[in-house]
Amino acid sequence: MAEFVEPGRIVEGRARSLAAVYRGVVRNAMINAAQYRVNTLIELALMVGEPVVYLAVWQIVARTSGGVVDGFTAGRFAAYFIVWSWVRTFVQGGSPSNWERRVRDGSMSGLLMRPIHPVHQNLGLWIGFGIARATMWIPAGAVLVLAFRPDMHTSVSQVFVFLLAVPLAMLARTFTQDTIGAGAFWFTRIGAIGSIVGLVELLASGRMVPLELLPGWAQAVTWALPFRWTFAFPIEALIGPMAAGRLWTGLAMEAGWLIVMGQLLRWVWSRGIRHYSAVGG
Repeated sequence: MAEFVEPGRIVEGRARSLAAVYRGVVRNAMINAAQYRVNTLIELALMVGEPVVYLAVWQIVARTSGGVVDGFTAGRFAAYFIVWSWVRTFVQGGSPSNWERRVRDGSMSGLLMRPIHPVHQNLGLWIGFGIARATMWIPAGAVLVLAFRPDMHTSVSQVFVFLLAVPLAMLARTFTQDTIGAGAFWFTRIGAIGSIVGLVELLASGRMVPLELLPGWAQAVTWALPFRWTFAFPIEALIGPMAAGRLWTGLAMEAGWLIVMGQLLRWVWSRGIRHYSAVGG
């Protein structure tokens, strides 16, 4: 007679197996980043270089405007873009073009044969790479702090919210990128879609300019999009000052977008996989 297995044990066993997979993928990603240090450092330099350019420009604008631009001093601009550079190292989320490549060359077929969803593989990889890059950022971050002297208004509650907001942002952004990438099940070329979304993200996430400096109508638009919560909010939460109500509202918005994008990814995946066929060899 077959032995009855309690459903709770099945769920617990699956959770343990999934946790073991994540540990393995994260560890391998970190080892890979350490082994290919030059490549990782070049990528890190590019990530740090972008906000430094923005920082230099905005500090010049602040100085030529009497030292303040809508409440942003040179020191506050420094705080914003230095934290920006660290958040970017962790909140990556991959690229939709990875999905396009896997469908076109047939490697998606191999991923579908594994007993784990490809999204878990993506999450594990980006968590591992994010940890490695965020750690390697520390010396560069110290140099930036000494060079630009950031002006921060941080409290214990803000640090706590920041530490929660960053991983939530990474998860939500990964789900967003993977949802776009799963469009490769229908279209073998999704680069244009990814570029359009990337442009909107660039303008509405606070990457080029702090969102507080945008016109009122533009700020209202960013509240209705996920990009504000997956990028600008963690930065704003840490550099402060930010009222407790706004901190928790931001976390709730992040969690809401995480659920929305997770469900959308699930819907796109379940329908897209029915259309899947490898294109190349």
